[in-house]
Amino acid sequence: MDSRRYEEESLMVATLPVVIIGAGPQGLAAAAHLTERDVPVMVLEAGVTPAAAVSEWGHVRLFSDWSELVDTASARLLDRTGWTAPATGYPTGAQWVEKYLAPLADALGERVTYGARVTGVSRLGRDRLVDAGRGDQPFTVHVQPTEGEPYRVQARAVIDASGTWSTPNPAGADGLPALGEQAAASLLSYRIPDFRDRAGFEGKHTVIVGSGHSAITAVLALARMARRDPSTTVTWALRRATAGNTFGGGDADELPARGALGIKAKEAVDAGLVSLVTGFRVERVAREGDRPVLVAEDGRTLTADRAVVLTGFRPDLSFLSELRLELDPTLQAPVRIAAEVDPNVHSCGSVAATGAADLAQPEPDFYLVGAKSYGRAPTFLALTGYEQVRSVAAELAGDHDAARRIELTLPDTGVCGGAGLFDASGAPLGGACCAPPAQVLQIGRAPATV
Repeated sequence: MDSRRYEEESLMVATLPVVIIGAGPQGLAAAAHLTERDVPVMVLEAGVTPAAAVSEWGHVRLFSDWSELVDTASARLLDRTGWTAPATGYPTGAQWVEKYLAPLADALGERVTYGARVTGVSRLGRDRLVDAGRGDQPFTVHVQPTEGEPYRVQARAVIDASGTWSTPNPAGADGLPALGEQAAASLLSYRIPDFRDRAGFEGKHTVIVGSGHSAITAVLALARMARRDPSTTVTWALRRATAGNTFGGGDADELPARGALGIKAKEAVDAGLVSLVTGFRVERVAREGDRPVLVAEDGRTLTADRAVVLTGFRPDLSFLSELRLELDPTLQAPVRIAAEVDPNVHSCGSVAATGAADLAQPEPDFYLVGAKSYGRAPTFLALTGYEQVRSVAAELAGDHDAARRIELTLPDTGVCGGAGLFDASGAPLGGACCAPPAQVLQIGRAPATV
């Protein structure tokens, strides 16, 4: 290729938009930062509304205060529309969408395309094996619209902010769906139900599978029902052999809200409102009419009216199979940040800032951001995601100094309250400071921990 043609093609690629996958909190924030830097951007959202995944858990209250849920560049863009920033308090997912995310998507206007599910990302004319000229070619993003024929979009860079909400972990104890689980999927719920619909639970037997704070939140809601109506029964199935640290450190817990949740859960078990079953590793899911039957590896069975599986989420990497990615073999997170987000070491109280350099992949100008960048780790925070996209946007705009700079400042009082410990107004009860991640309260993996 002669130098003139190379320069022309390089210029053509540079004029293409940055494609962002997902119009959730981090995807919209990334678009706001790029727009502020006059970088063309296109946001592709699989849902038909902004932050469609967040809307699905709209009944769940977040861990974070409003001040920690609004991105700075997004606020500047919104301020020009006459937007009024929400006051302090802990919103539900629905309130987050209504008062911030939907207005932000409206401000971005035609940059956001709805009903556009990304089915694949590659390089123009280059599959995963081809080295020659790979980095000089634009990305091709394949899209399946809600209506109409599939199409593809060319991009100079791609930011995947699609989260993990669409891929909850199965009930099967080995990380794969239990035998019969997929066939019985209509009898199982993989998200925290909306317990305001009491008719679906009162007077019935519900089994909760999982040991994280999503599971505890569900257990506590059901325990309150059981206290009002003794015919409501709750079984909490743990994979671990003993209750161990399921209830946290109680009053000695360094994170007060985590301790408070654990104390309340233990009180519910001790009061007989919840039956705790340990060492229950699901091998098979059968059905007895319209009731699910969970069968453990040791042959024990649990028959329920409702079964709620809250075992976390994982990233969907299937549509990225033609890209060259370097991911941690355990967490499925970018290798440079895996140690910083490992849930065995960190909680939302000990997060670290990660930026473009940490998120960079062997595939130049491709970035995983938000909850998806944390892989299977449930330690994600809105504030760390906003810092990620600020840095990535700066890098793509050529402002490398800003990309390297750390601008994440966490409040001294902590960045999360305690799910399940709020009154109806969203005010935290008991002055809780910070709680560890809970899958159902995780941004982008929505619930994501925030």
